[in-house]
Amino acid sequence: MDRKQMLGFGLIMVLLAAWLYMNQPSEAERAEIERRRDSIANVEAQNNQDATIQPNESATIQNTPADSAQNAQNTALLSQTFGVFAPAATGEKEIITVENEELKVLFSSKGGRIVDVLLKNYQKVIEDENKKEVKVPLRLLEDNKDRFEYIFHSNNLEISSQDLYFSPTVDGSSITFRINTSNGGYLEQTYALQPNSFQIDYSITWNNIPTSSNEDITLNWLTYLDRLEKNTTFEKTYSTIHYKSSDSRPSYTSYTGDDEEEIESSLKWVSHSNQFFNTTLLTDQPFSSGNLTVQNYDEGHADLKKLQSVLALPNNSGSSTFNMKMYVGPNDYDNLKNLGHELEDIIPFGWSIFGTINRRVIRPLFNFLDGLVGSKGLAILALTLLVKAALYPITYKMLYSQAKTQALKPRMDQLKEKFKNDQKKQQMETMKLYQEYGVNPVGGCLPMLLQMPIWFALYRFFPAAIEFRQASFWWATDLSSYDSFFILPADIPFLGGHISLFTILYTISMIGYTYYNSKMMESTATGNAEMMKMMKIMQYAMPVMFFFFFNTYAAGLTAYLFFSNLTTIAQTVITKNVVINHDKINEELEAYKKKPKKTSKFRQRLEDAMKEQQKQQELKKKKK
Repeated sequence: MDRKQMLGFGLIMVLLAAWLYMNQPSEAERAEIERRRDSIANVEAQNNQDATIQPNESATIQNTPADSAQNAQNTALLSQTFGVFAPAATGEKEIITVENEELKVLFSSKGGRIVDVLLKNYQKVIEDENKKEVKVPLRLLEDNKDRFEYIFHSNNLEISSQDLYFSPTVDGSSITFRINTSNGGYLEQTYALQPNSFQIDYSITWNNIPTSSNEDITLNWLTYLDRLEKNTTFEKTYSTIHYKSSDSRPSYTSYTGDDEEEIESSLKWVSHSNQFFNTTLLTDQPFSSGNLTVQNYDEGHADLKKLQSVLALPNNSGSSTFNMKMYVGPNDYDNLKNLGHELEDIIPFGWSIFGTINRRVIRPLFNFLDGLVGSKGLAILALTLLVKAALYPITYKMLYSQAKTQALKPRMDQLKEKFKNDQKKQQMETMKLYQEYGVNPVGGCLPMLLQMPIWFALYRFFPAAIEFRQASFWWATDLSSYDSFFILPADIPFLGGHISLFTILYTISMIGYTYYNSKMMESTATGNAEMMKMMKIMQYAMPVMFFFFFNTYAAGLTAYLFFSNLTTIAQTVITKNVVINHDKINEELEAYKKKPKKTSKFRQRLEDAMKEQQKQQELKKKKK
């Protein structure tokens, strides 16, 4: 660097230093910034210092003019920040406990809100480092990040009730939080726990609160859902925000992804729901509108989901009382139904016909059987037997149709030999044979389709019904979650870190039933040999696929499927070998053959299509 460059660089540094000096804040400005930064902290420190002086102390506290000026300045700044709520902007947080037979509720005087709810008769299960299950107390609304605050807009200010210190008054199982405003008004919240209940009667009253006429008073309700179940995959699937508009059926935000719902109509209730527990606000006077958002977290996150409901309360000229019921507890069907307004729809039993079957048939029947036998597992077995007995007429028709097809085997073997070099001709003659003897080749499949609604209903029932939560049966410790009979050293993709014994037994029983049925299928098969081979492979591949799918599913369902397969195998063997008279079937086939027949339009079109296809193949062969 030469002398000219050094001179130029030095000149630049001098100019920069001069500019910084001329633009730095003055001593008064720095003092003002410092005072504004610490004003609220100074007020709180002063209050804490005053609180340490007991009334019987003889010391005399003298306020100097400087102290009085500082207090006046702090009071003015609080008024600028909190408006009429300035008297409640400072204080000490106090935790108050109120409880009944079901709940132990902790309230904070800061915000006048619930900060912890212990459900006395429920526990959550966590796994230690050795993957052993450990039960710990189950708490809701305990996250420090949660918010339950009212937002007031007054004189161009936005004030949150969660920043204010309320004065509590406890009366038995009720607690009232109150703050007085500088203009003679007040804000009051009252909670009253009902005996032997998960219900809390709740109301908020504001009087003489100056609010902006074009702004609603807003309730900002933010909940970070904790992981309460062993199977967090299904817990995450069944956790979301449920709500009911005043003029429609209950609905919900997305179960599986992030979502946001802008509700312009009034809302009767809103519920932040886990798989088996929920916190619900049910209003006497509906919320004006709402914005509901759901955010999912990754598997490694401490929380399951973030749920936020921003609800608008009608603005009644600065004075009003808004009455609500708050439910904090399990997704118990009877409890929720007693609250009214279709609140029981929170339980994810499914919609349409599947939900109806679960609510009206499966659930009452299971509860009856559970009360009868006194065991959830034995109730599942009894439920299986009753369902299979109810469906036996359909099963019998399916097996009878298969037996009629089996009776045609000698005739079908003759067709196979006669047209072994012409698959199309063989299929066409086989269709004629079915028509001639009155056999429906798909008669064994249609009855199975009629059972599908019950299967799908049960698929939703077991992981949704709280009756199965932490209910043990044999080696399964929780019928609402998977049974970890074998613990794997590491998680395996599509399988997890465990092996479910109920799922293994279900898979083995399904393979056994498939093998039994495949024998009959081979004897009556008429299709292409390669195609039949592929179908056979698929038959055995399906149980293996189901093993991976059901290994992490509710043990209650896999136990039901295992019992169902055993019952189906027993029904099939007994029906085919004892109930069905095969000699009588042959007589029926021969009698039907002798009857005059009228070909249906569908069968006629099918035969014509097959004949046309055969002609086209013959023409192609001649051209070659």
